[in-house]
Parts: sequence; C-alpha cells; structure tokens
Amino acid sequence: MSIIQTVREMFEASSSATTTDGSEGAYWCHDCNERIRDVDVDGPDAPSCPACGEEMEFERSTGTAGCAC
Repeated sequence: MSIIQTVREMFEASSSATTTDGSEGAYWCHDCNERIRDVDVDGPDAPSCPACGEEMEFERSTGTAGCAC
C-alpha cells in the first residue's frame, strides 16, 4: 500500500455508501431527542413526536452522504 493510497483512504467520507432501503434522512424532535427514519413514516406529512406531540423536523438533503445529526 502506498502512502498516497493511505492518505486517499483517510480523506474519503466514512458514510459515502448509500442505504439500499430508500431512506433519505430522518425526522427529529430536538426538544425530546426523538428520531424516526423517513422510511418508517406513512404518508407525506411530518410525524408528531411520540414523546411531546409536536411536529418533527426532517433533516438531511436528498443526495447527500452526510449525517442527519
């Protein structure tokens, strides 16, 4: 393994692989720290937080490999 290959691997995104289940992010309630993956939600509307009942916020843009945290 060359030094260039080692450096290249070090800078690659650890989350560059995409999921195969169609998930594009998750819904979060920041007050309660509750998280629901988008593939676990029925319908197009944001779900209500199971702890406090407030509408949850979707986080992660389509096509990104970054964390939704």
